[in-house]
Amino acid sequence: MIGLWQNIPEDRRKVCPTNRKVEFTPQQMEVLERLFAAGFRPIAIPPYESALCVRRGECAAVLSPIPNGGLKLLASPSYLVGGNLSVRLKRNAGEVFVWKKTDLPATPERLQELELFRRELSDVLESGQTQ
Repeated sequence: MIGLWQNIPEDRRKVCPTNRKVEFTPQQMEVLERLFAAGFRPIAIPPYESALCVRRGECAAVLSPIPNGGLKLLASPSYLVGGNLSVRLKRNAGEVFVWKKTDLPATPERLQELELFRRELSDVLESGQTQ
């Protein structure tokens, strides 16, 4: 194991906060290293604790391993509301990010942050599939 993850103990490389252990292929570990280098960090998000979730800033996404390959998005990236994945909705006052009963205005700055997150995450994931 080389790169940014080399100092992580072997038992910590199984990125999963539940009892289920997830083993990553060398190609998947390379993608994880590139994600880490690009500022993405693993995060546990209820109810997705057994999935690989990554966060940067106030945005997050749920990823899944591709058999014999890299990683893929399970759903579109989302803005975090109260530490949880939100849904983007149109309301009378405009667009909002919603989690349960909490609304957060979808300001141009937040939408720009989410788009940048989505684009850069996709770039890293796609670079892992072409190697």
